[in-house]
Amino acid sequence: MKEHQLRALVQVAECSSIRAAARSMHLSQSALTKSLRELEEDVGEELMTRSYKGIEFTPAGSMLLSHARLALSILDKAAREIRLLRGGAGARVVLAVTPMAGAVALPRVLREYEKLCPDAEVHLTEGLLSQVLPDLIEGRLDFAIAVADPAELPYEVIFEPLGPANAVLEGREGHPLAAATTWAELRDAKFVMNLSPGSLGRALMSWMEQQGLPTPRHVIHCSSTLLMLELMQRTDCIGIGPGRLFDDKFVGYGLQRIDVTPMPPPMCFGLLRLRALPLSTAAKPMATLFSRYLST
Repeated sequence: MKEHQLRALVQVAECSSIRAAARSMHLSQSALTKSLRELEEDVGEELMTRSYKGIEFTPAGSMLLSHARLALSILDKAAREIRLLRGGAGARVVLAVTPMAGAVALPRVLREYEKLCPDAEVHLTEGLLSQVLPDLIEGRLDFAIAVADPAELPYEVIFEPLGPANAVLEGREGHPLAAATTWAELRDAKFVMNLSPGSLGRALMSWMEQQGLPTPRHVIHCSSTLLMLELMQRTDCIGIGPGRLFDDKFVGYGLQRIDVTPMPPPMCFGLLRLRALPLSTAAKPMATLFSRYLST
């Protein structure tokens, strides 16, 4: 397998079309098709098929695509590191953070990081575990700050714990159920929760089933923290999240705690990174800053 063949494979996946991939790589369609055929000959498997839906990857193609993305990411990062050693530009860090980390630590981290690496390019995204894991494994992220159960993480990912994420319930100020103290009282309440894998919402629902507690009947599934907060502040929807997030005066504005017991045990938040790849020169000091401010 050669680098240009792997880049061709990844570009076809990104463009969903051989013609568009060839155009983006400034190649003829025949040259790109030849690279892909040579790659299939090297691995001894068909990697993609054409149908009325367009390009579709075979199981072997999907598996190779994931490894190709990681391999190319490692090569690109190595090239950037070499340029930095020579004094050239190109420092870049790509990370995902949970809203809690964004509210509690991100502003201080970025202020100090700018002093350490004033020319570095920073790319941020929200740290939903369902997206963080594939992005880490395929090399699209340097690291992530997220809530996770270390026992459920794939071997490729290292988890460095930073502290507990205590789940709390919040509703708008003056919520009609603000005085509720039991789950039975909230059975018919409206909830808005992120129920993606690894989320506090999913953990809450699983824990309630295990405890034999009545699970909420009316739940709006929401993977956006901003939309969840809007619904909590402007409607009677109740939400769940880390206490440290709602304690922030800007995030928790217009909300109040609903002290229901029992509550599930705390989950853990921490730094996730790829086991096989050390943090880059640009990413390491930022990861250190997050560890400092989130561990306090």
